[in-house]
Amino acid sequence: MRQTSLQPKPRHFKLTVTYDGTQYVGWQLQPNGETVQEVVELALAKIDGRAVRVHGSGRTDAGVHARGQVANCTLRTHLPTATLLRALNANLPKDVRVVRVQETDTKFHARFSARGKEYHYQIDCGTVTDPFLRLYAWHHPRPLNVAAMRRAARLLKGRHDFSALSANPMRPVETNVRTISKLSIIKEGNVITIAVAADGFLYKMVRSIVGALVKVGEGRLTVEELRAVVKAKKRSALVETAPAHGLFLWRVFY
Repeated sequence: MRQTSLQPKPRHFKLTVTYDGTQYVGWQLQPNGETVQEVVELALAKIDGRAVRVHGSGRTDAGVHARGQVANCTLRTHLPTATLLRALNANLPKDVRVVRVQETDTKFHARFSARGKEYHYQIDCGTVTDPFLRLYAWHHPRPLNVAAMRRAARLLKGRHDFSALSANPMRPVETNVRTISKLSIIKEGNVITIAVAADGFLYKMVRSIVGALVKVGEGRLTVEELRAVVKAKKRSALVETAPAHGLFLWRVFY
């Protein structure tokens, strides 16, 4: 009797992805350049033998990095997760790595199941640019008043309408109200790291927060002026957007 091979049933996976975003135009598929989503989907297609769509927890802009981006996909494979992890990384470029593969059920969605995210932003305050940080930190050689920046950070924690600290959205949002649960500023040597966690983020919200905090640190914006900007719920020229390359999507909460 002739034997026929049964096609594997669909299986659902959660991928944790880390990447250097320097060479990419962002996470999400775009017609104007290579994206991280594109290279992950190509690697999965080589393994699964068919086109595979990956859904990320959210977009990261051109030049933004990730330590803990999360994506989900459906595959028809018998491979155990450990083998799938090795196969994926064997087919990915060196600046993108999947660090964890977990099997999930159909209910899990990287974006819609997320309860919050944490981002880190690095600022290099050295007089001379550190060549090893040039792709991963905003070089800002002028002195910054970290104590003033921390006072401003306390103002931004909690639940607020962050319309003034965001840009025009790539897609419509129901509300511009978000709750920031963590906003810390740590200085070690010449490097300042700003960590911010919230239940969600508006378009370019983190980079706008960093830009505002740096302006406070420079003395060009007072804490009270920042309070007034936030209360106005409208973007103004007082808010500047920090460069993309200092930003990392650190983790996604589920």
